[in-house]
Amino acid sequence: MKKEANNYSKILESVVKQIEQSKLRAFSEVNKALLEAYWNIGKELSKTSGYGKAVVERLSRDLRMRFPGIKGYSVANLWYMKKFYEAYPILQPVAVELPSSRKLQTASVELLPVRKLQSVTGKLLFSISWSNNMAILDMAQTPEEREFYLKMSLKERWGKRELKRQINSSLFERYMTADRPEKVTALIPRHKEEDIVRHFKDDYVLEFLNLGNEYSEKELEKAIIDNLKDFFLEFGKSLTFVGSQYVIEIDGRENRIDLLFFDRELRCLVAIELKTREFKAEYIGQIQKYLAALNEKVRLPHERESIGIVLCKSKGKEEVRFALAGTTPPLKVATYMTKLPSTKLILKRLGQLTRRKELEEE
Repeated sequence: MKKEANNYSKILESVVKQIEQSKLRAFSEVNKALLEAYWNIGKELSKTSGYGKAVVERLSRDLRMRFPGIKGYSVANLWYMKKFYEAYPILQPVAVELPSSRKLQTASVELLPVRKLQSVTGKLLFSISWSNNMAILDMAQTPEEREFYLKMSLKERWGKRELKRQINSSLFERYMTADRPEKVTALIPRHKEEDIVRHFKDDYVLEFLNLGNEYSEKELEKAIIDNLKDFFLEFGKSLTFVGSQYVIEIDGRENRIDLLFFDRELRCLVAIELKTREFKAEYIGQIQKYLAALNEKVRLPHERESIGIVLCKSKGKEEVRFALAGTTPPLKVATYMTKLPSTKLILKRLGQLTRRKELEEE
């Protein structure tokens, strides 16, 4: 009887999986067909400057009369279709097969030159929702930035609200002004074995915590726990919460890890130590001890080595480099800010970076 129950559970799980996969494929095909239609409508509206406000309003009215049960033909949406086509005018509205070195699944994560963007963007446009495409059209300023958010939307499965929050937090500019701006590290496939700490960002924006200028580590921890949903949007949607002040015994004494998560994609525990001040090398010894204990006492046989992240208010490059030299377990030192970054400051840094690169090329 027990064996039959186990067999039935396997059958049920397999059938549910097949249904979910077919629903996903169906949604993908419907979404692609819808965006193809919108792209072609935008192309039609872009053929002549004679298609002005009056024509668009009349077209909207007639389409809604012709297709009364279908949404999407409002005046505003028709203008978005025109904008959609004009942003990507040389695309063919079909899934573009990329060369093997550029396939999305194993893509090199370099931001591409503008002349190469169209071939890469083709597949991405028709793989994300119309609402996300509209948000990117409204908020992204350059072809490179649009490509970045298209990739990230697909990879992280962002909804419109999640996407707009990331754009408002200047995610693209922060990556471009990082230590290695030529590599968009968040786009590395998460199943890669080597250097798995690179799946986590170097800096995080936690403005949703609503903290003032002065707060303690305990208050920071509580604010994160109270806002886990938004924290996962910033840190990674594959994380699941294990506990705060997680107790692990060493020589009979309680040691407490500030925050402990499990990453379902990386298949490992992620220990986070919170610091409200600048990074100090001594923090590394503490989290190394926690990771060793987690790996020996908590980690399951099929899981990867645990990852440690020291999340600080600020850090010095040399202090971090020397502190991490020779360390064995996967470790990362990241910074956070509790307010949205100043766009003016980020653009200034981005301009400085561009000028420096131009001088190097000369």
